[in-house]
Amino acid sequence: MADLLRFATAGSVDDGKSTLIGRLLYDSKSLFADQLENVEEVSRQRGDDYTDLALLTDGLRAEREQGITIDVAYRYFSTPRRKFIVADTPGHVQYTRNMVTGASTADVALILVDARKGVSEQSRRHAFLASLLGVRHLVLLVNKMDLVDWDQDVFEAIRAEFTEFASRLRVTDLTFIPVSALLGDNVVDRSERMPWYAGAPLLHHLEQVHIASDRNLVDTRFPVQYVIRPQSTTNADYRGYAGTVASGVLKPGDRVTVLPSGFETTIAAIDGPAGPLDEAYPPMSVVVRLADDIDISRGDMICRPQNAATITQNLDAQICWMDGSAQLVPGRVYALKHTTRWARAKVTEIAYRIDVNTLHRDQEATSLSLNDIGRVRLRSTLPLFTDPYTENRATGSFILVDEATNRTVGAGMLTGARGTV
Repeated sequence: MADLLRFATAGSVDDGKSTLIGRLLYDSKSLFADQLENVEEVSRQRGDDYTDLALLTDGLRAEREQGITIDVAYRYFSTPRRKFIVADTPGHVQYTRNMVTGASTADVALILVDARKGVSEQSRRHAFLASLLGVRHLVLLVNKMDLVDWDQDVFEAIRAEFTEFASRLRVTDLTFIPVSALLGDNVVDRSERMPWYAGAPLLHHLEQVHIASDRNLVDTRFPVQYVIRPQSTTNADYRGYAGTVASGVLKPGDRVTVLPSGFETTIAAIDGPAGPLDEAYPPMSVVVRLADDIDISRGDMICRPQNAATITQNLDAQICWMDGSAQLVPGRVYALKHTTRWARAKVTEIAYRIDVNTLHRDQEATSLSLNDIGRVRLRSTLPLFTDPYTENRATGSFILVDEATNRTVGAGMLTGARGTV
């Protein structure tokens, strides 16, 4: 069975992100005939003398009229080797929050750079965000090579500049590919116009990149989403705890502890959509049944006794601020969602704001505005069961919600500093 890879495109405006995805879908024969006919018709109506493959992902009317990407567009396709979910994210600065949304679940980030312009501010911003969000595999695509006459020197100069910048990021796997998304060179098939490039085309790289070891299979974390109680007298003894395995491996017979109570018990059985399971691992959604009756509710967490999450109300996190109508300032209180648990949290301190272009830390900052990223400390009303984001993306992340408007205003990633209750 083919495994699943999630990847997101990022980069500056007009670097060709939507065109690249359209080319991937077209050349991998992942389009229906009516989809292609619609794109060809819209291209003709706009007066284009070519089929604009970017229209395959730019689905909003405003996007098609302006020729830009505004919202995150998700597309699905597959090859015999792998299934893919691709997030086409916006390039404009004012839509950085949408890029954060698209990259938050990605295994691979594709950073596009216009060969004529080189590495831009947005290229660096998106690379930093991808690194901050824990995306371990970065691919820098030097696009529009056809407009620089397939010049190897242009490609090498961009590679050298980006390599220097990426050396300051937490990137473990960095790949460079020269492409022409419009013409299809090095996207699905190897380009004959760039014989100096000895690497694989993009699709082959995406099929081969190894992501299985990226998942945390050591620290068992199972946030309880829903308690399933008996629905009839024929199965009156059934009581299970439904949720998604955040990390680690669960097996019947395993000794586990339940947070926050600390009670220990044994896993009696694990049920999946098709019946009993011998084991469960991320990102499987399952029902766990326990040997003992313990008071467990939504928001509790099942862990291993000798390897439990940290219980804390003091949060130290990097936050990407997403609200354009109000700033994040000390003293403000927000609703906070962490795994399946809700609490209220008060901002106690802004340690610094990060300049994403220079990575400089402004320790004089007193607030965060739209698209700002900074290190913030908060105090929650309830204890949360946490891990550093670098170790566990599920238990190391949270969102902040404005209680007055119910809008998500911030996305947080817990740092390595472990707090105490």
